Amino acid sequence: MTEPIVTFKDVHKSFGDVDVLKGIDLEIKPAEKVAVIGPSGSGKTTIIRMLMTLEQPTSGDIFVGDQNLWKMEKNGEFVAANEKHLREVRGDIGMVFQHFNLFPHMTILENCMTAPIHVKKEAKKVARQRSIEMLEKVGLGDKLDNYPSQLSGGQKQRVAMARALVMRPKVMLFDEVTSALDPELVGEVLEVIRDIAKEGEMAMILVTHEMDFALDVADKVLFLDEGVIAEQGSASEVIEHSKNERLQSFLHRFRS
Repeated sequence: MTEPIVTFKDVHKSFGDVDVLKGIDLEIKPAEKVAVIGPSGSGKTTIIRMLMTLEQPTSGDIFVGDQNLWKMEKNGEFVAANEKHLREVRGDIGMVFQHFNLFPHMTILENCMTAPIHVKKEAKKVARQRSIEMLEKVGLGDKLDNYPSQLSGGQKQRVAMARALVMRPKVMLFDEVTSALDPELVGEVLEVIRDIAKEGEMAMILVTHEMDFALDVADKVLFLDEGVIAEQGSASEVIEHSKNERLQSFLHRFRS
């Protein structure tokens, strides 16, 4: 059996008196593609923000491979992870955000080169070559010297994908990456994600409202509702054949 690349064990997350996640148990295998769907406020984004160490679980454990993300061993006991441990374990994880988060004063090539040079300490020549390859992969090989302000929203999102891919993650997180785009630009971004998914090399967690896209790309779909995984299974089982009334009500909004 292949060991999971990501494991959640009874993970809870509260913000003040609000319980956002109420005991998440989840395993994601290497190269598995997982779509996460559910209404606003159900905890979808919180799951991936915890994997990126942007939010800390209130309780429970998260593992990346065999490494506990938020805890480390010290003198034979598990204690809260320090920044060095967090940085090392999340080094296998990449994320594409809703709002691109590109550096406006850098060209798109420089945006992609920065992390490999400063985080992975790669030679500038190596980082440059792979950044060019990834920008070509997402269809932006002719825009290397452009600045983010010169690009469309869809192009900026593709730069954000290339920037994450350059780091060669084992797990890629996509947080509603089309939600900030004009409708006519959504297709170009989803097509790039489809192409990346088909290569099959890394696990992907995709928070999305694009149901046809989830059906096409995902090996597994999770339906989050009020902080719990209310339904999970293959894309076909969850999106097309579920008997869960809450899920059917949610999906009804996306059907004409």
